[in-house]
Amino acid sequence: MIATGLAAGVLSGMFGVGGGVIIVPVLVLALGFTQHAANATSLVALLLPVGLLGVLEYFRAGKIGTDNIWFGLLIAAGLFFGALLGAKLANGLSGDVLRKMFAVFLGIVAVRMWLQ
Repeated sequence: MIATGLAAGVLSGMFGVGGGVIIVPVLVLALGFTQHAANATSLVALLLPVGLLGVLEYFRAGKIGTDNIWFGLLIAAGLFFGALLGAKLANGLSGDVLRKMFAVFLGIVAVRMWLQ
């Protein structure tokens, strides 16, 4: 679990990804978690201010300013309530449907990023 967290932390610091792109697939594919359990476990890991040190490093390096921090805090407010809505929606789906929806989501993101 610590190695998964470390990998997610490194990739989060580099690319802004972690929970959905690293932690959830590892939990499902390598550890046999159900999709629901993997999603919830990833949310547990994100409860702490996991990005704080990364944000401080970007700020110290002059890569972001206070505007970026305010935008991030507004996004965090949306995440706070969006995670509740997403969990309610996910709980209404079967694990198989949820896993396939997740795979389609990752595929769409990958194609869009590649073509950008």
